[in-house]
Amino acid sequence: MRVDILTLFPEICRAPLAESMMKRAQSTGALQLHIHNLRDWATDKHHVVDDAPFGGGQGMVLKPEPVFAAVEDLKSEESQVVLMSPQGKKFTQAVAAELSRQPHIIIVCGHYEGVDHRVTEHLVDAEISIGDYVLTNGAIAAVVVVDAVVRLLPGVLGHEQSAADDSFSNGLLEAPQYTRPAEFRGWKVPDVLLSGNHGEIADWRKKESLRRTQQNRPDLQS
Repeated sequence: MRVDILTLFPEICRAPLAESMMKRAQSTGALQLHIHNLRDWATDKHHVVDDAPFGGGQGMVLKPEPVFAAVEDLKSEESQVVLMSPQGKKFTQAVAAELSRQPHIIIVCGHYEGVDHRVTEHLVDAEISIGDYVLTNGAIAAVVVVDAVVRLLPGVLGHEQSAADDSFSNGLLEAPQYTRPAEFRGWKVPDVLLSGNHGEIADWRKKESLRRTQQNRPDLQS
């Protein structure tokens, strides 16, 4: 998979996407990551990419010209263009899985008061929001999306079943996990996990998954 990120703050993306599984994905060739400064597509000598909004209001809006120029330079017939925006569709594990099947994703990072709406109407394929809150810029959100998508690619995780067992993959939260020591400060690991009975362990995990979902995220079962 190839991922191109267009942002005013490339360094925000570089550091977290150069560690752990993301580093491994790039070293194995599963991920080709390219992080671009949107100002490189501005044509004036000051590399201006924003302007005041028509109709008045606070803040600045990203201009359409550099965004269109950048995406059109990078885009191919296989590309999926995504805009990170608080107004977008909620990012879920299902959306991550859908994006993981794309050969090329171009992520446009919103900033300021947003992006000229002609970008949304005529250039991008999808608007995505990682949650019901507003961040300083879309680069942070883009990192979240790339991490969630890339870890679903074949060979990125150490065990292929890991992604399938993740929270949200089957519509439920993952069951609790334990490791050594079997007793810590008087708190013991559930006996069933030490039993070696895989059938009983599977049943316990299913019940705990349901319990945890009902307790923490009942909306997932509505």
